[in-house]
Amino acid sequence: MKSPLLSKVLLSAFSLSILLIINGCGKTDTTTPATEATILTNGVIANVTSTGAVSGGIVTNNGGADITAIGVCYSSSNQTPTTSDSKTSDTLKTDPAGTESFTSKLASLTAATTYYVRAYATNSAGTAYGSVVTFKTNNVSGINTVVSTLAGGIAGGFFDGTGPSALFANPQGVVADGQGNVYVADGFNNRIRKITPAGAVSTYAGDGNAGFSNGPAASAEFYAPQGIAIDAQGNLFVADLGNNVIRKISTAGVVSTFCGNGTRGYVNGADTVAEFNNPQGLCVDASGNVFVADRSNNLVRKITAAGVASNFAGSGAAYYFNGTGSDNAFNGPKGVAVDASGNIYVADAGNYCIRKITTGQTTSTLVGGPVQTTIVGSPSGISIDSKGNLYIADQTGRILELTTGNVLYTLAGTYNTTGYVDGTGAAAKFNGPQGLTIDNNGNIYVADYNNNIIRKVTGAIQ
Repeated sequence: MKSPLLSKVLLSAFSLSILLIINGCGKTDTTTPATEATILTNGVIANVTSTGAVSGGIVTNNGGADITAIGVCYSSSNQTPTTSDSKTSDTLKTDPAGTESFTSKLASLTAATTYYVRAYATNSAGTAYGSVVTFKTNNVSGINTVVSTLAGGIAGGFFDGTGPSALFANPQGVVADGQGNVYVADGFNNRIRKITPAGAVSTYAGDGNAGFSNGPAASAEFYAPQGIAIDAQGNLFVADLGNNVIRKISTAGVVSTFCGNGTRGYVNGADTVAEFNNPQGLCVDASGNVFVADRSNNLVRKITAAGVASNFAGSGAAYYFNGTGSDNAFNGPKGVAVDASGNIYVADAGNYCIRKITTGQTTSTLVGGPVQTTIVGSPSGISIDSKGNLYIADQTGRILELTTGNVLYTLAGTYNTTGYVDGTGAAAKFNGPQGLTIDNNGNIYVADYNNNIIRKVTGAIQ
């Protein structure tokens, strides 16, 4: 005879088993299914020639699954190209900010032909595409820029003369006025020089001694001047790097301290309170505000026409990050330029890119980056023309132009190639180009730092 207690135990166990089965059947899979990735096509097409170009893209979301194929697809006939058209196969890389991006080289293109390009990314959920970017290859003759020597000799030194008889010592910044005269921050000569359109060189300010003295231009002293800019009235502003101040040279030829107390550091405020740390690039907007690439502070500073300094962009960390106000980061910015709308462009040398800061102080990357390091190389000087085309001196040996159509051309020189050769396009050679400016006639002037000369580039794409 069964024990009543045993019967109760068996019944309880049976009931528990049924309950477990029911509960088990009612469970759902909590795994999130994969979706297609989200991908952006690079907005700028770079290194365009008659047969090739460089594109790429950024992955903003992998859709919860590994990406198994990535690149760009392109076509001259299909305006919405797919992976069934020509395509590249590339590798994702991650930059310091955690953004995944890639660079794509397009080859075997046809000259003088319009192409449609878009990025793609494939994961287990399918293939996703970015937006379509359009560009046109060069004609067979390519870009016919001509590089010549405006003034200076490769041996370097100091001498006021004309053309190759004049001597400079590691020139840094250059700027052109409305009459076509070019002003040069002659770094190791501690002087500001002036070159007429005919190539005649004279000393505009500075006695040659490495020091700090205001007053008449002939007796004033600078210490390794770097960037130089000009305002609408013709006053010059100089980033006096060795003195960590911004100087002003009036049209009357008087040198004064525009902002900075000479102490190396980071302090905002009035002209005699503010501190800078190796200021390099300068530009002036239509309202007379001066923007400074404060290189060793990793900041872009703004100085009002009254001489009051503030931080315009950057956190101060040598890093790479886009955002608004100080919620972004630069790495050794060297050059700045301003467009007609007041947007600031930055040659962010340590991050291998050109950044844009809107009037609302939002920073974005225009082209290049810590992953796409060869597109603009190591940018230094930067200038913008009246139509909004951007010109860039790449310290690795190139002069670049970013058109308003978001196409990046190599106007002269070759990536990672140094030398001193006057000539056409890629046949020309530079050695560490620094400052760059464009005059009202479309002529580009370059401070060819290690060659101790000022170069002239004609034939830019307008």
